[in-house]
Amino acid sequence: MYQWDFTPVFANAGLLAEGLVNTLRVTAVSLACGLVLGLVLALLRLSPRRWLSWPAGLVIEIFRTTPPLVQLFWFFFALPLILGIEMTPFAAAVVTFSIQSAAFFAEVFRAGIQSIERGQWEGALAIGMSRRQALNRIVLPQAVTRMIPAFLERSIELMKTTTLVATIAYADLLYEANAIAQKTYRPLETFTTAALIYFVVIFGFSLLARRLERRLAVSGESTVH
Repeated sequence: MYQWDFTPVFANAGLLAEGLVNTLRVTAVSLACGLVLGLVLALLRLSPRRWLSWPAGLVIEIFRTTPPLVQLFWFFFALPLILGIEMTPFAAAVVTFSIQSAAFFAEVFRAGIQSIERGQWEGALAIGMSRRQALNRIVLPQAVTRMIPAFLERSIELMKTTTLVATIAYADLLYEANAIAQKTYRPLETFTTAALIYFVVIFGFSLLARRLERRLAVSGESTVH
């Protein structure tokens, strides 16, 4: 029978902790950039000008329908050849996941903005606000409240997707776990530990998302998915 021994894994706990930090770092940066770019894409998609809405829609559809691993390989291996620049694993991961997240966030923003009653737009314009002021002061604050659960769910999905960065030698949690497993010849214990770490972190975010969704439901705010 197999004899479990977590001692070599515990001896390399520092590497796992460093990998977790790197995972959270690429997730946080990608989320921040994805939110900003997603709002821009959503506003372009809602524009009545087709020369703005059509390219935005194309970007959204491309990054929503192509595999994340293909996107990651393209930005890491192909883009440097085209532009003649050096792309680090972290930079490639952030660019890939930022644009991919933006494509999903854009649809969430668009649905949230469109869920606000037209009368609120008309009321804001009637009291002298411009469309930009109405969007910033009236529409977006309400829309964002409705979109919070969807944003949290996407954040959880992004954290799971970041495991792909191990394929381009970015030292995330999975990459460090694989290095430890090869060094200690204890893959079962190592990847079990890594799985438990992912579970604790992601399950914590899941509980937060559920709690926020219940709170918004009690307050009468509908959510956008």
